[in-house]
Amino acid sequence: MEIVISGASGKTGYRAAEEALKKGHKVHLLLRKTSKIPPSLTKCEKTYLSLGETNKLDGAIKGKDALIIATGARPSVDLTGPAKIDAFGVKSQVESCKRVGLKRVILVSSLCAGKWFHPLNLFGLILVWKRIGEQFLEKSSLDWTIIRPGGLTEQEDDLQNEGIIYSSENTQTEGSIPRRLVAKSCIEALNTANSIQKIVEITSSKGVKNKSMQNQINDFVLKRS
Repeated sequence: MEIVISGASGKTGYRAAEEALKKGHKVHLLLRKTSKIPPSLTKCEKTYLSLGETNKLDGAIKGKDALIIATGARPSVDLTGPAKIDAFGVKSQVESCKRVGLKRVILVSSLCAGKWFHPLNLFGLILVWKRIGEQFLEKSSLDWTIIRPGGLTEQEDDLQNEGIIYSSENTQTEGSIPRRLVAKSCIEALNTANSIQKIVEITSSKGVKNKSMQNQINDFVLKRS
């Protein structure tokens, strides 16, 4: 599979690229012009672009099999960042996919997306804009999956004993998960047909039995029916 990853220099994005490479996929990185990537990704194809460069964006994703959107606003004095990146940046990528015929899209969002009363919203209403970005994708004709992770950690050790807890939208409000496991979940979603057209919330915990995304989605769909 040929996979495009936007936000590939970010802490979750570069891990998603590494996990895709481990699975034998061909990876194309979408990067800002000032981005730096780890040595593990130097052999990947790359496109450097800024928001609004639609022709470059279209050219980078045309003919590819899937797009993982791992972009996200970073803490900044510019409080318009979440609107530009988490909402309208997602919108521009969705529209590009529609123009060039790329169907499969994975979006990394956040637990509690859409909530107004949350401490994270002190940073430019980030959760509100993330939900608007999600809605741009939901309303498209694309085969989308939205991954909503809990609080992100940099943990890389002992992940084999860290079980992922999957649930449907708006059912988890707290908890954390290592970025590496978020990255693995993005790649797993690409091969999980029942994740299409679903918002999947993920956290993790030691002692939780590891089950596949497919099985856990089946479980929570059955519970809701």
